[in-house]
Amino acid sequence: MSAEIKVPTLGESVTTATVAKWLKQPGDSVSADDPVAELETDKVSVEVPAPQAGVLGPLLVPEGAEVEVGTVLSTVEAGTGKPAAPVAKPAPAPAAGVQAQPLSTGPVARPATPASDVAAQGAAHAPFPAAQKIMTEQGVSATQVGTGSGKDGRITKGDVQAFLAQPRAATPTAAPRPPRQDDPREERVKMTRLRRTIARRLKDAQNTAALLTTFNEVDMSAVKAMRAEYKDAFAKKHNGAKLGFMSIFSRAVIAALQEFPAINAEIDGDDVIYREFVNLGIAVGGPNGLVVPVIRDADQKSFAEIESAIAGFGKKAREGTLKIDELSGGTFSITNGGIYGSLMSTPIINAPQSAILGMHSIQDRPVAVDGQVVIRPMMYIALTYDHRIVDGKEAVSFLVRVKQNVEDPRRLLLQV
Repeated sequence: MSAEIKVPTLGESVTTATVAKWLKQPGDSVSADDPVAELETDKVSVEVPAPQAGVLGPLLVPEGAEVEVGTVLSTVEAGTGKPAAPVAKPAPAPAAGVQAQPLSTGPVARPATPASDVAAQGAAHAPFPAAQKIMTEQGVSATQVGTGSGKDGRITKGDVQAFLAQPRAATPTAAPRPPRQDDPREERVKMTRLRRTIARRLKDAQNTAALLTTFNEVDMSAVKAMRAEYKDAFAKKHNGAKLGFMSIFSRAVIAALQEFPAINAEIDGDDVIYREFVNLGIAVGGPNGLVVPVIRDADQKSFAEIESAIAGFGKKAREGTLKIDELSGGTFSITNGGIYGSLMSTPIINAPQSAILGMHSIQDRPVAVDGQVVIRPMMYIALTYDHRIVDGKEAVSFLVRVKQNVEDPRRLLLQV
């Protein structure tokens, strides 16, 4: 009895994946739920399990091919049998501009259009009604305007007006770029799907949002003293959870977001969506790059619950087991470059969010306190925000409030 191995449902808004690696080969014996293939989506890696015990059949899709949800990858024959035919090897990389068709020992799974291209095409042809009216009147196509600033890249009225306001200058024809000759000491490696998605999203954020960064510095003396005094009791009380800086900054940020709601808001076309909850994204490093899992309803969680969530996300990121729904729905993000030694940086927002807080390394520095120069553990913090929705006064005031909450954690308890 044969059972098909299909591409599973990948999560909300994710319809395609890349076959990153076959974990089993034709003829291998597998048990039910044994992982046989690894798929790479725009966000995470997903293992595909065997639907039953038996022998793995021919691999119908080679590594590197893009597949849609429901595509048959292989089969599992019940019982034991002769080894199946070997996996098809992908054709050599084609010349620039030519799309390769994967080979297989069975039916060909035609690669789907990359998710980034689908998103770009959909965004370029999804203007809001008001925008479409102006485009029709002016004879402008969605392709000319490009990706819009609305949700999911939709074109807004403001995008069209900004395009029409641009000077119409003849674009000189660029000289063709000669083919790059690889040095034998170089290694050419194809970007992973996750890395391509990160690059696209960060560039889209730069192109769409009016990004600005404001800085401040925090005296970490009170936090360090509090941790030293209570870390053992905290771990004993909360099943080994460590009292770290991230939970303290998270609570400080949540309190400040409740005071300055525009920083927790989102632009959707010509509307602003304000929220009465905080879904807090925490950037963590994984083997395939930086990912931002989300602590949902973080404003309802305690220090211990936030610490446990962050520790769990870090473990999953290292193991590559984060789920897609754990990486979506964030309303504000925190990234800590200090764990890598960064002294100061300008983080980029995680669109469609309107702001992100950057933490950095702690260094002993001389500062003036009550007219005296003293050495204190200091940290620079940075807030990058979308100036279209967040005013400079709000951004600076928000960062000052975060600073005050961290420098005097009693404010979080007293809610002042």
